[in-house]
Amino acid sequence: MSASPEFSAPQEEYRTTQERVYYQVRDAILRGKFLPGHAITIRGLAAELDCSPMPVREALRRLTSERALELSDTRRVTVPTMTPEKLAEICAARVSLECQAAAQALPFVGPAELERLRRLDDRVTAALADKDIEEYVTANLEFHFTLYRLGRPHIILSLIESLWLQTAPLQHLVFQKFGVQELPDRHRDLIEAIDSGDPEKVRTAVRQDIEEGLGSISAEELL
Repeated sequence: MSASPEFSAPQEEYRTTQERVYYQVRDAILRGKFLPGHAITIRGLAAELDCSPMPVREALRRLTSERALELSDTRRVTVPTMTPEKLAEICAARVSLECQAAAQALPFVGPAELERLRRLDDRVTAALADKDIEEYVTANLEFHFTLYRLGRPHIILSLIESLWLQTAPLQHLVFQKFGVQELPDRHRDLIEAIDSGDPEKVRTAVRQDIEEGLGSISAEELL
């Protein structure tokens, strides 16, 4: 398959083209490849992903049901824009769910898992220093979900992914406008909390990371 640079190659062999297309488009949204207000056409995506329109149509339907995309009255599929009220609600939901997921993962973090988190945080730190938006988005995503998956939170994880899908385009737009050099890095605090084995410290570090990042986006930056 010869896909556009907008889409990463599948990390595994999916059973159907429909499944592969869904995960590639979903991954592109999570990594900020589509910005708020961006219109998506079935034929355009099918051409970029080298497939027929049918699996693209199904992928867009699923992503619309997950609120990563929205369908307008004119049947146009777009990346949603954000309002201050919606952002505040998503931020609060992320704090609740991700604090729970991190605390649930804590008993499963051994020396090898902790070292992997440290290496991922080193990537985040280097990306911030280099002002590398794409690498920051990728490494930050991998850091959080590497931790959360350790607790095997099947229901919680799907909800967290849905919230990330809704905010990733906005965050990437803000990074493009204002850069990443001023972003706080609470991952070191989180790693220290995990190393201490204290679930309340873990929850506090996760909450601060979300509120200082996502929660700090102003109403002006939403425009």
